[in-house]
Amino acid sequence: MQPVLRRAVTCVSAVAATLLLSLSLSAAPAQAATHNPVLFVHGLSSSASSWDEWITDFKADGYSSSELFAWSYDWKQSNVTTAQQLATEVKSVLAQTGASKVDLVVHSMGAMNSRYYLKNLGGTAYVDDFVSVAGVNHGTSVASWCTWLYTSCTEMYTGSSFLTSLNSGDETPGSVTYATYWSNCDEALNPDSTALLSGATNVGVGCISHTDMNNDYGVYTQVRNFIA
Repeated sequence: MQPVLRRAVTCVSAVAATLLLSLSLSAAPAQAATHNPVLFVHGLSSSASSWDEWITDFKADGYSSSELFAWSYDWKQSNVTTAQQLATEVKSVLAQTGASKVDLVVHSMGAMNSRYYLKNLGGTAYVDDFVSVAGVNHGTSVASWCTWLYTSCTEMYTGSSFLTSLNSGDETPGSVTYATYWSNCDEALNPDSTALLSGATNVGVGCISHTDMNNDYGVYTQVRNFIA
């Protein structure tokens, strides 16, 4: 074969290979974006179903069912016990998903047991973002109605030994990114400022009731953007 002809054949072959590679890449399906799995923790007198609306919203915004975990626990027990169970749940979620960290999104008393897990049970190694929605972070006088009934209520009351210990030192430990969302007319939190955490991004969302905070779409969009 003549040198000129050989070069022409080589050039055509290279172009063909490039075109085939380009076609194969364009035909490959786009890979879906992945997220940290989100673990939702409910509060007093509630259950995993309290997150149904937000789970629907997260799915509409590109999260898959396998990335969203709403967890139920016995809210009457000590928050210490719940925190120990949460530690097991986090490890289960990580094992199921193959992720290295979760995002914790919590409501009301869920902030107490989740923060205990972060501070005292090594949770900061397994959590990327922590979001407290109407969290009872510094206690509420409204819990007086049930302190004689449930250990969890006693711990939730303003000035309890549980909260005094939980809030001693650094309120936002580790490399976790913290945010709180609070309402200025939350009937379950007295005072409203109990929801704020030193070292967190503290966001006032206006006048939204306590039970509506974790199914309000406006609050959801802020939470979604925070953990994105």
